[in-house]
Amino acid sequence: MRAVAEAGSVTKAATHLGLAQPALTAQLKRIERVLGGTLFDRDHNGARPTPLGELVLSRARVLLPAAQELQEEAVRLANAGGEIPRYRLGATNGPILGGLVDRLATAWPSTPVTTCTSWSAKELTTMVMMGRLDFALIGACGESPPPVEGPVAWLTVGTDPVFVLLNDDHPLVGRQEVALGELAGEQWAVTPGDGCFGDCFAAACAREGFTPRTIYETDVATCMHLAKVGRAAVLCQATFQPSAGLRLVPIAGAPLRWRQLLGWHPEAPTARLVPAIAEHAKAAHADAVRRSVRYAAWLSDNPQFGTVP
Repeated sequence: MRAVAEAGSVTKAATHLGLAQPALTAQLKRIERVLGGTLFDRDHNGARPTPLGELVLSRARVLLPAAQELQEEAVRLANAGGEIPRYRLGATNGPILGGLVDRLATAWPSTPVTTCTSWSAKELTTMVMMGRLDFALIGACGESPPPVEGPVAWLTVGTDPVFVLLNDDHPLVGRQEVALGELAGEQWAVTPGDGCFGDCFAAACAREGFTPRTIYETDVATCMHLAKVGRAAVLCQATFQPSAGLRLVPIAGAPLRWRQLLGWHPEAPTARLVPAIAEHAKAAHADAVRRSVRYAAWLSDNPQFGTVP
């Protein structure tokens, strides 16, 4: 079908593909019967896609490269004698990816590890579903469900509270923890995501009797800059490592929390490695918790958080 659209006629497309015209015409008719409509308007000037044909062509431009990639991956896997040729990891902003890459490279030095990052958990989940990633590391707010319905299995690596990042000159920075209501006058900054965190934050503020002022949704570097110059309080994961001039402060009662999830396709060749990958991911998360002095101390009074055993 794509060949017909590019050539502008069935005859030219058949020649290009090395097929007889009647054979290509018969193929088109079979496709049209399956889809329930005409794909091309044909006259003496050639063949032009119908609205249905345009729709099918637009989807094909996305699906065909993915199908080709799947075929190539299958060939590589078969030629490798069933061994996994590499680990393809996707992650949103979180504490696990760096440590997991290091641990995999140490455990299996001959197996390449590639990474892909995105602010969108939905995008990464879709890539796992399509076979373009082996594992996804994402965050989910509270008890919210996985971001996309589909054949992806999820395992909770850890559950972390959300802390607030303040500059060294902030009057509340020396406190062991701060009530969310005490920050009612602040402007806020947070990294982007496609889950329910914004709604959960607004609900937590409402319970404390206020509506948050300006919320800047931006990258990590900009969030840190706004905190340093006193323009915003930054909502961040408790494992975050602040730079000089900034400090993490726990929020009393932990009204916001973040589940660290590992996702995979249960029918993918790499699914058999999930127990080992999960253990490495948990170890990487535990390392991140230990590096956050404020979080590690807070955990002694809040043992329901942290890395899943």
